[in-house]
Amino acid sequence: MLFLRLISYLPFSVLYRISDFLFFVSYRLIKYRRAIVWSNLRNSFPEKSEFELKKIERDFYSCLCDYGVETLKLLTITKTELTKRMHWQNPEILMPYLEKKQSVILLASHQFNWEWLLVSGSINLPMPLDFVYQKQSSNLFDKFADATRTRFGAFGIERQQTARESVKRRAITRAVANVADQFPTFEKRYWTKFLSQETAFFQGISQLPALTQYPVFFAPIKKVQRGHYQAQLIPLTAPPYAKGDNQVIEDYVQHVERLIREQPENWLWSHARWKQKRQPNE
Repeated sequence: MLFLRLISYLPFSVLYRISDFLFFVSYRLIKYRRAIVWSNLRNSFPEKSEFELKKIERDFYSCLCDYGVETLKLLTITKTELTKRMHWQNPEILMPYLEKKQSVILLASHQFNWEWLLVSGSINLPMPLDFVYQKQSSNLFDKFADATRTRFGAFGIERQQTARESVKRRAITRAVANVADQFPTFEKRYWTKFLSQETAFFQGISQLPALTQYPVFFAPIKKVQRGHYQAQLIPLTAPPYAKGDNQVIEDYVQHVERLIREQPENWLWSHARWKQKRQPNE
């Protein structure tokens, strides 16, 4: 961790040179997950030409390497620098909820740079931030993620403990953030059409709002230029929610797909998102 911290002190100009080198290695030499990336792109955009898909693929690897050095920088970046690079357009939209002592749920996607979105949210949002996370098998990665995500006061909730912690922390007015577009491994799944194919999402996307009766916002990220992003809050759904109503998931999926189609190179295509197919009993 000390070595990573020392590297994170390097200026962005140097870190992006490292990113350029990592791009050459991952894209040209070792071809990191190229088969997965290409399959995901081809199946998601059947209407695009091979030339268009190749450009998205190449730009994705560049963005992925930038994501790596940018996330490393979170170990030492200042609040001022991060706020300048991740601009929140409308955090004041949460003020009426704070005044009513009404907590909210924020849903994001794996759009670069979602780690900056989380950490900068602790600085820019008018209420404390909780975040749902999936524990990793690597202790080093877990320690690194916890060190960066909680630097400015965010509180982590392990995914399997979401319902329990939500009840325990219900007296605290806060925003509960969840990057919710990854593949649900063991949890109950909800299947819907996403990027031209049948796709599983966490059933918990609708279960948590039903449990808490919190309003839900979508937090999209758009890349403005290298190292600079903008975020905003879009009202998604509001209580009351009926038990078993999955409209929250459907609204979320539509917003995520629209965002991906606007900046396709900025989504995490190297994840084996469609590795499993729907079973007859699902």
